[in-house]
Amino acid sequence: MSSSIRPRAMGTSPTRIDGPAKLRGRAPYAMEHPQQDPLHGYPIQATIIRGRVREIDTSAAERIDGVVAVLTRHNATRLAGNDDNELFILQNDEVAFRGQLIGAVVASSPEVAREAAAQVRVSYDESFADVALSADRDDLYAPEDVSGGFATDTSIGDVDAALGLAPVTIEHTYTTSMVHNNAMEPHATVAQWTDHTLVLFDSTQGPHVVRSTIASLFGLAPEQVQVVAPYVGGGFGSKGEPHANIVLAAMAAKLADGRPVKLPLTRQQLFSLTGYRTPTVQRVRLGAHRDGTLTAIAHDVVEQVSKVKEFAEQSAVASRMMYSATNRSTSHRLAALDVPVTSWMRAPGHCPGMYAAETAIDELAVALGMDPIALRIHNEPQVDPESGRPFSSRGLVECLRTGAERFGWPDRDPAPRSRREGRWLVGSGVAAATYPAEVAAGNSARVRWTGDRYEVAIDAMDIGTGTWTTLGQIAADALGVDQHRIELRIGDSRLPAGTVAGGSSGMASWGSAVVAAAKVFRDRYGPEPADGAEITLAAPEDRAREGYSTHAFGAHFVEVRVDIDTAEIRVPRVVSVFAAGRIINPLTARSQFVGGITMGVSMALLEQSQFDERFGQVINHDLAGYHIPVNADVGDIDVSWIDEHDPHVNPMGSKGIGEIGIVGSAAAVGNAIYHATGVRVRDLPIRLEDLLGVM
Repeated sequence: MSSSIRPRAMGTSPTRIDGPAKLRGRAPYAMEHPQQDPLHGYPIQATIIRGRVREIDTSAAERIDGVVAVLTRHNATRLAGNDDNELFILQNDEVAFRGQLIGAVVASSPEVAREAAAQVRVSYDESFADVALSADRDDLYAPEDVSGGFATDTSIGDVDAALGLAPVTIEHTYTTSMVHNNAMEPHATVAQWTDHTLVLFDSTQGPHVVRSTIASLFGLAPEQVQVVAPYVGGGFGSKGEPHANIVLAAMAAKLADGRPVKLPLTRQQLFSLTGYRTPTVQRVRLGAHRDGTLTAIAHDVVEQVSKVKEFAEQSAVASRMMYSATNRSTSHRLAALDVPVTSWMRAPGHCPGMYAAETAIDELAVALGMDPIALRIHNEPQVDPESGRPFSSRGLVECLRTGAERFGWPDRDPAPRSRREGRWLVGSGVAAATYPAEVAAGNSARVRWTGDRYEVAIDAMDIGTGTWTTLGQIAADALGVDQHRIELRIGDSRLPAGTVAGGSSGMASWGSAVVAAAKVFRDRYGPEPADGAEITLAAPEDRAREGYSTHAFGAHFVEVRVDIDTAEIRVPRVVSVFAAGRIINPLTARSQFVGGITMGVSMALLEQSQFDERFGQVINHDLAGYHIPVNADVGDIDVSWIDEHDPHVNPMGSKGIGEIGIVGSAAAVGNAIYHATGVRVRDLPIRLEDLLGVM
């Protein structure tokens, strides 16, 4: 069992430490770090889907006043390894997807760099390109494992036999679209070489990850690379690992004679260079007795990956542990295509997978004539169905019951189209949510007494989530002092190692290291340490934690209104309740939950990267064509959480909350639309044309 600390700062909502600086525009993001005499880079991208660069003519670009250098494969740094083909750029003439980096211009201003890049003339030898995802392909393959190290396939019992015997079954296919991370701050890097040292000001979720990756590629020792990122304007997973733009910036800076090179990506360039959530085709089969007891769960997923690099999203893993069933099977199959590289996006795997699974549960409830909340509670497992381990805590049932009461679910008529207000059909839907509560290894923290306050340092990240404030609250309680006596240092690879801000594991991982270091500091130096007293400590491994299945849970309740004539869809009300251990800061936590829920509504109704197979690119590659919600699209979001004590997850008793809000929320919207209209739509996003003429 993890040691615990008595909270004084945790559980309160102090003003965000970074708030005033951000409000006044004084918080430096990657492109805003002051640099003397900077140069500016602009990428050159391939305009074919697949083939080779036959010739690249840079003469016109080089004649433009202000151009310092044009980077191509002919003068690019030779990289030390090619373990990650996404990053192994400008090493040969191959083109693997449209938008691939094939060069860059370095110039005195961003305008000159962009104009010069347009003057570079490239001729190609094109090859046949394969870009179409289909579940019927004969070349689908099973990866060795899926993201997170999960098994590709699982099978317990005999699903087919159980489905054949089940009195009630459903079998449906659900699809989710290609969608892209669109953080407020686009990916950007400032790179500068001094002697044999590389400094990167980067918009990243993990400076230590960038440091180790870039050092390896350029044949440097890790200490020869410094990555600085005190403020990051969102990432949602797309900044969780380095992408090729960082390598390009470092290569461009090699040609700058020691001057820094600023290389931001445009909004359009993000759609081919910084990852996206794969589209999925998911077949879900459920079998049950007439009392609602699940006898079989089968969840089979097809998704796409790039031939450049495999990222297998773990879309079926939640179905392995969510509900009890004697017979269960899951599988993942991949189509390797000539497309950009897929990557992390908020709640990878669980987000698309729980959309399909929770929609299927709703369909089973309809087939049984059973309340969907009662069906979920009836199949609540006593232990993790996959591992057999006890849950460290599992508050799903309480979330469902609390949410039902707050939402007014008992007053709901379950019949579709049973409620109409003027032109509006009104419906309500529910879906469950879950996400793993993990603690990543490899975190260390430093505590130092400076004479009037404690300096607490770790290479943690604040990507808009509130780390500057919440990690300070943890440090204050761990040291037994008021928070104003904590000086936090984060976002720099020179600090003790911190893992990526991702997987809803950041605060649990960094906080565990801070608590461990603070405890040893207190034990060694007491309440009145000498000036300069210091300790650096790695977070100890908690082997007792391995005996438990650790997850956060939640329940979403959504009201929708659908115009009977136009099929316009509105979401006036969402009620969501979560079980996420101790909430460190209610204010920042609510912001995270609301953000995730909003993204779930967006996934259900708006977001889709329209991929043109003729040209191999997303055609709505900006915020004019790629639709995300504005305030008018989202009504009242009522977020709350249950009082959950979990001493097993980490010393704070907290669980990650950045991703669970998006899990299940799209399914709740779709289930509500079915209740309002009687039309079941199984493909996201749900559009007007899916309802017009059929409701």
